[in-house]
Amino acid sequence: MHARATACLATAAALMITLAACGSSDDGGSNTASSSGTGEKKVKVTFIQGVAGDPFYETMSCGAKDEAAKDNVDLTIQGAKNWDVSLQIPLLNSVIAAHPDALFIAPNDSQALVQPLKQATSAGIKVVLVDTTLSDTSFVSSAIASDNVKGGEAAADALAKLVGEKGSVLLVGGQPGVSTAEARQKGFEEGLKKYPNIKYLGNVFTTNGVAKISQLVSAQLAANPDLAGIFALSTDQSEGANNAVKAAGKAGQVKVVGFDAGPTQVEQLRNGVVQALVAQQPAQIGADGVQQAAAAARGETVEKQIGTDSTVITADNVDDPAVKKFLYTTTCS
Repeated sequence: MHARATACLATAAALMITLAACGSSDDGGSNTASSSGTGEKKVKVTFIQGVAGDPFYETMSCGAKDEAAKDNVDLTIQGAKNWDVSLQIPLLNSVIAAHPDALFIAPNDSQALVQPLKQATSAGIKVVLVDTTLSDTSFVSSAIASDNVKGGEAAADALAKLVGEKGSVLLVGGQPGVSTAEARQKGFEEGLKKYPNIKYLGNVFTTNGVAKISQLVSAQLAANPDLAGIFALSTDQSEGANNAVKAAGKAGQVKVVGFDAGPTQVEQLRNGVVQALVAQQPAQIGADGVQQAAAAARGETVEKQIGTDSTVITADNVDDPAVKKFLYTTTCS
């Protein structure tokens, strides 16, 4: 999540689902990009976002659209308004009914999406996973993601340094069933074992948006006056945690490390509300998703697994040109 929604760190069209797409209006919809003249067979590919509107997935969509324009791909982008498997499965079913040559998807749940996606492959549609994954990947053509365990470990190291390797720390957003959240939580908890003077308070999460996350973190701040640091697993979790810390008058005092680098998170980094961000390369993931889906549809060689880089961003390096590719957007340039 995205982990957004791990909500996202859980934290998506039948059945009256409101769809949205990269750059779409609030009433939902889809977006199509195509190109020709590359010499490649034109193929139809659909990208199902983990959730529409999230900067991580919108940036991924921008990378996908750029690649589609180069690779003779008719690309359609769809996503539900919330990170919710009960929305994503009907959306997936509608995509299967439209029968693109291939689809790539960020599954909202590692178990619940297995059978629906197997139905897609049974219908002759090639399936590629991006960001999140499944408990069974034997039938997918390719899986593309950051190393979220390493990202969690990097967050533990960054937070430990910020709190002076002592005090209590909290994890926000570790949602069961969301592969990225589980991996980040695992890496974070393993990383903390190196710091015996840090007390780990455990994990709190909700799928109900920034305001609810803020309420949960506010309660933890009140109950734990020695709370020294917070690791938030996705954009919403980070924004909610930052808002709670700021409202408590503890901005800068309680150190916050967020996962992902949306515009709001970067602004909060510049303002000193959050001290570090572990950022991924969603545009690259989106481009790789198009490449692998198109190759699978054309019967060409695909890469079974592709890993993408992440980095730790601080106020000291946020304006470094090398960091630019790790910053997310909400609109395609």
